Amino acid sequence: MDFTYTDDQKMLKEAARRFLAGACPNVEWYLEMEKDEKGFTPALWNGMAELGWMGILFPEEYGGIGGSVLDMVTLMEEMGYAALPGPYFSTVILGGCTILAAGSEAQKQEFLPKIAEGSLRMTLALSEPATTQFNPSLITVKAKAEGNDYVIDGSSSSCPTRTSPTGWSSPRAPPARMPTATASRCSSWTPGPPASRSQCSRPWQATSSAKWSSRR
Repeated sequence: MDFTYTDDQKMLKEAARRFLAGACPNVEWYLEMEKDEKGFTPALWNGMAELGWMGILFPEEYGGIGGSVLDMVTLMEEMGYAALPGPYFSTVILGGCTILAAGSEAQKQEFLPKIAEGSLRMTLALSEPATTQFNPSLITVKAKAEGNDYVIDGSSSSCPTRTSPTGWSSPRAPPARMPTATASRCSSWTPGPPASRSQCSRPWQATSSAKWSSRR
């Protein structure tokens, strides 16, 4: 397998290096971002969206540019070089790529264009505090039907996001156990507007008891 950069990937790499050098200019800037509630600036986020980075892996029909995994690797190498702050990985990879791989067509049409244009930030709530195993039979988060909605109740550790009035809270997609669940009855959930926001007791743990739309 040939991992040599193509001409387009070389251009992407050079453009990313130039942009990030200007957007993340010096140590003082990084120290400011460390203290900032969001941890990134609108100019940085919007600039990445304008360059097409948010939708680099998404098909054009969902607002992306239809790039390859190697295109993403090329880009993320430069992000690592620049120590890029912000929720890029959680939004595009954990959130967007999960919806692209496992979401319904309606969810793809609703969420992926918003991620690609930079208007939506999200993450994936996956593991739970009581286990480090990715085993559906160990999931304790429950989904209880309530009318046309579901109430999702439980905790997820390792949730790379934070929620606060000024932070960048946005939808999570937790796995949840259906009311009459077996190991095969666990589903991932991409919520619509919640009746109540999930809250983070720590930056890396989300505890939710919220009513989500039944779209899955």
